[in-house]
Amino acid sequence: MTTRIPLSSPDITQAEIDAVTRVLHTPNLSLGPELVAFELALARYHAVPHAVAVSSGTAGLHLALLALGIGPGDEVIVPSFAFIAVANAVLHVGATPVFAEIDPTTLNLAVAAVEQAITPRTRAILVVHTFGVPAEMAELQWIAARHGLALIEDACEAIGAEFHGGRVGSFGDVAVFGFYPNKQITTGEGGAVLTRRSDLAVLLRSLRNQGRSSELDWLDHARIGYNYRLSDMACALGTVQLGRIDEILAARRIAAESYHALLRNIDGMRLPPLALPGRTVSWFVFVVLIPEHADRDRLQATLTERGIATGRYFAPIHRQPAWLNHPSATGISLPITEAIASRSLALPFFSRIRLEEQQEVASALMDALEAQRRVR
Repeated sequence: MTTRIPLSSPDITQAEIDAVTRVLHTPNLSLGPELVAFELALARYHAVPHAVAVSSGTAGLHLALLALGIGPGDEVIVPSFAFIAVANAVLHVGATPVFAEIDPTTLNLAVAAVEQAITPRTRAILVVHTFGVPAEMAELQWIAARHGLALIEDACEAIGAEFHGGRVGSFGDVAVFGFYPNKQITTGEGGAVLTRRSDLAVLLRSLRNQGRSSELDWLDHARIGYNYRLSDMACALGTVQLGRIDEILAARRIAAESYHALLRNIDGMRLPPLALPGRTVSWFVFVVLIPEHADRDRLQATLTERGIATGRYFAPIHRQPAWLNHPSATGISLPITEAIASRSLALPFFSRIRLEEQQEVASALMDALEAQRRVR
């Protein structure tokens, strides 16, 4: 079956192609001037002093935890309604993820659940700005400060989102961004870690580059590190994309508003909030909660037959095969997470999606839901 309307698609123009091509005509394909330019642009955009580009958002989470000194015996509070990397990264440093419940409106960590999850072993709160909706950063900052915890922002889905006038990624001790092709802006593969702390920035740069130090020879290493570098081609792409972010985010917001107008009258369907007090959403995906009576698998199969791609966002981490037998996932109850995850359906969404395509998606979805309703 041919997919006519994809789930996502990067917004690439000739300017990005030209930028990457220019790098290929230089000897600086890695650790060159494009890396510096991209990092400076990210730092300026978020009004923080330091940005460290890395090979992926997952690599950024791993390095952020390492730089903060989190390891065996430590606990990190994370959502289960999130991409699996948030829990995997905690496990990679030998720490224990503690899954906490989410807020049913924002789908971010619920503040009260975070407070309840804190133990003497807790070292950090890893908050995800889910689907580009800013989390409740003021209260989370207050909890972290009161308990002496590190606050890590996973902003991989939320570049450009704002909380009371500040861009997400500027509130925590460290913040992580991802630039996979389905994100608002892309570097192909890639990510970044942002921080206000100079000591963490120095450590992050060393860790991403095999533990090298500016004070030592290239083949001497100050610490155990990783190859989490991001190429200059990717950085050149990212710099142009970041320069276009306002137009990209505006187009995505228009697409979100169009879906709202097309889908708002479907009984039992819950749409993502267009606006929240004090927050500006950065539209990463458009995820609806289908009516409770609907069969999601059948819906997806029907839409697939019509050439329309859809996705499940997210399967709870604690219920996934890789985590079922892990002590962190054993015996926990997250009813809101599980209920929302069972009904979530991502519709085709990208900055260049055409209104006619959205109308086709909406029509196909309504037809499929009506067909299911008739046979109940």
